Amino acid sequence: MATGWAADGAVQDQIDATVKDGIAHAHARSRLPQGPSLSQCEECGATILEARRIAVPGVRLCVTCQEAVDRDVAAASGYNRRGSKDSQLR
Repeated sequence: MATGWAADGAVQDQIDATVKDGIAHAHARSRLPQGPSLSQCEECGATILEARRIAVPGVRLCVTCQEAVDRDVAAASGYNRRGSKDSQLR
């Protein structure tokens, strides 16, 4: 199938990557904390604001500690799955 500048099979590869990404996100959602939220951060002991406890059921970290965890996870992944479609086809 002719797809312009994309290599043969690139379109299917992109579809497969999108499906795998969706499965990974569903798995990530299932690992989110559930149950009652903590009133104190389990990392630093700071008070977790009530608005955060309501917005994120099962929250265990304050915003500052959660941002640090998110930065560490993003730095460890080393691969940008949210790049443009063109970059994924190269």
